[in-house]
Amino acid sequence: MSTPIQKLFDLGGKTALVTGGSRGLGLQIAEALGEAGARIFLTSRKAGDLEEAAALLKEKGIAVEWAAGDASRPDEIARIAGDALKRLGHVDILVNNAGATWGAPAEDHPLDAWDKVMNLNVRSIFLMSQAIGKASMIPRRQGRIINLASIAGLAGNSPDMTMLAYNTSKAAVINLTRTLAGEWGKYNINVNALAPGMFPSKMTKGTFDRIGSEALASHAPLGRVGDDDDLKGAVVLFASQAGKHITGQTLPIDGGVSAIIAA
Repeated sequence: MSTPIQKLFDLGGKTALVTGGSRGLGLQIAEALGEAGARIFLTSRKAGDLEEAAALLKEKGIAVEWAAGDASRPDEIARIAGDALKRLGHVDILVNNAGATWGAPAEDHPLDAWDKVMNLNVRSIFLMSQAIGKASMIPRRQGRIINLASIAGLAGNSPDMTMLAYNTSKAAVINLTRTLAGEWGKYNINVNALAPGMFPSKMTKGTFDRIGSEALASHAPLGRVGDDDDLKGAVVLFASQAGKHITGQTLPIDGGVSAIIAA
């Protein structure tokens, strides 16, 4: 007998850890998971931002806790994972959203900036997934891991962009997602990635200021950039029973930009 569609998308009784969850895309994701019924644990570097985000979610009736920490540091990842497990009991859904970018010509790209981007965008995903996987998902033989990639990981730079480290890191996230899905499928752990296109955020502010929202929207077949709702449906799909037969996939959410790039 089939399951009613509302029940397939229901996250009631589930728990979710969202890194980089205090603003932007991470907060949108946390809001979506919370509205679908999950208890939320937010983490990012700044306690003040987390307090504001938690207050916003609580106003919407979402159960939320938080802990500040630096996801680029292995010791901080271990602490955050332990804190989340202590307070939530277990983690059903892990969203690896924390990330950084750096713009510099390839010939002059600083090594410390390269390491900063790689450590946060790739290594932190590996370490947080490992920590939560070993402590909560593998023993319980269930879990959902959702990584934030980018359409920047699907293609190279255009001539006017200097994003070598960022693009490389997001391509790594896509293959990390595929590979971990293949290895952990035997534990009933689904691993997928979202690949947003242009969304207004602190990270993309420089690009929006330089190029302009209308010009960026003009590159998309749908003629628009992302908004505060555009990740919600996809993340709930990947997190819920509605997506139980999907793993190892990367879903672009970009108004069609990647479709015409690929063509």
